[in-house]
Amino acid sequence: MEKSIALLIDAENISPNYIEIIIDEANKAGKINYRRVYGDWTTPQLNPWKQKISEFGLTPIQQYAHTSGKNASDFTLVIDAMDILYSGKVNSFCIVSSDSDFTKLVTRLREDDMFVFGMGESKTPISLVNSCETFAYLDKMLEASKEKEAKEKKKEPAAPKKANSKPKQESSITPLAKVKAELKNIINENAEDDGWAYWSLVTQFLLKKYPGFHPRNYGDNIKPLAFFQRMKEFEVKKINTVIHIRNKE
Repeated sequence: MEKSIALLIDAENISPNYIEIIIDEANKAGKINYRRVYGDWTTPQLNPWKQKISEFGLTPIQQYAHTSGKNASDFTLVIDAMDILYSGKVNSFCIVSSDSDFTKLVTRLREDDMFVFGMGESKTPISLVNSCETFAYLDKMLEASKEKEAKEKKKEPAAPKKANSKPKQESSITPLAKVKAELKNIINENAEDDGWAYWSLVTQFLLKKYPGFHPRNYGDNIKPLAFFQRMKEFEVKKINTVIHIRNKE
């Protein structure tokens, strides 16, 4: 059954530069029934978002910031999400934010058997990432998109960025070594006597453990199978249409 999706975007926490990626990814998942973007539209900070509203058919939801130190739009988004849930018109939610305050909302939606996938930047707290069925890192996707575009246009490589004195922002992207270690464990736990495990089953467990995993997070915009296949720790084979993977001894 095709997913019917409520796309809810926290404009005060997400750059409008990601909107095309957001819409594309949501469209791949199913039919977007709701396209709502939340924020205090009286503030100049959201002016860049206003240019995207009509272009992408978004519905802006106004929420005045009556309290300081907290995004009032967070509360409005949560209330709207629950109203949409009880309307029974969708079976999936896409929450676009890097704010961990939405973790409880995601958990609540999944308790009602909703499919919830998230999008945000790599700074997104791991609590929100892991509460979703899947999670896409928008900054990594944008980087991959720009690299692909540059290759297609055969542009010269960009000059190295100047050193930034600001401290490096903490990332919720799981270290690759940790991902590989978990993959080895999953293979061992699900392998047949000959050591081979079904790739479809292995990748299912891996994404449940790390919903935000994708090779582009580590600089490779390729499919996960190809990503692991070229590593010395794993071996892949295909029998008819069924793919198997095992740990190399």
